Amino acid sequence: MEKVLVILGPTAVGKTKVSLEVADILKGEIISADSRQIYEYLDIGTAKPTKEEQKKTVFHLIDLVDLNKRFSASDYAKEAKKIIREVIKRKKVPIIVGGSGLYLRALLKGFFKGPKADQTIRERLKKESGKFGEKFLYNRLKEKDSEAALRIHPNDEVRIIRALEVCELTKKTITELQKKGEYEPEEFEFIKIGLKLDRKKLYERINQRVDQMMQDGLLNEVKKIKKMGYAFASPLKTYGYKELLGYLEGKLTLANAIDLIKRNTRRYAKRQLTWFKKEKDVIWLDAEKDDLVFSIIKEFSKNT
Repeated sequence: MEKVLVILGPTAVGKTKVSLEVADILKGEIISADSRQIYEYLDIGTAKPTKEEQKKTVFHLIDLVDLNKRFSASDYAKEAKKIIREVIKRKKVPIIVGGSGLYLRALLKGFFKGPKADQTIRERLKKESGKFGEKFLYNRLKEKDSEAALRIHPNDEVRIIRALEVCELTKKTITELQKKGEYEPEEFEFIKIGLKLDRKKLYERINQRVDQMMQDGLLNEVKKIKKMGYAFASPLKTYGYKELLGYLEGKLTLANAIDLIKRNTRRYAKRQLTWFKKEKDVIWLDAEKDDLVFSIIKEFSKNT
């Protein structure tokens, strides 16, 4: 079974930087596992690899999808597996890098065979969301399936509705079904390296990163995307974008918007950490470790 390196961890922990060095030494190609970097135009706000970084190493699954298109975790798993096979054929090392829990779960384990979609239920839930507010369905999900609520973003209406739909159709939670469900046979052996950092230091990095994003032109990026007609696209409802859209619509001051980006990003990182703690067989390394790159390569090599 072919080995695949996975570098995971919360946002701002330093995954991209270290993966570039690892890829250079291992002669690898990086396959992003980021549910926002997959979309076009979301560059600064998603900390997408820069043009210079993309010249150093081959990156896959970034800038792939139009903002108005839906790209599910299942779609991601199919694309990622196809690319892994191609990278291996080229005698290169596939390196999965990211922090999107659902994308990683879809790739590493696969999805259970759930019930077919019920459009009647979906339309009713969408109407309820429109009537009672965007947090209404998420709060219901927290009551019915707290584990699913931890791994689904509060603004990810598509996945929230799917989880509630499954609950209605089967009288069981999507988490229960995923644990007991049928999965595809394993095709690769994933060596999972997790990057960890003291919570206070991680939050400081997040705050600094947001300040740097603003200096790099995040507000202009949001203005451009809005002008292109994408203001109502689902990916724009995520942290870093929804707050600045609120500012542009006169609902927030710029200072308030920036503070909210920092707060919402920290909350997202906290959810990621909770998710990753439940992931099995992760080799955790300190993100500030002096010989971090060497340690990652050592762990990968002894498992190959």
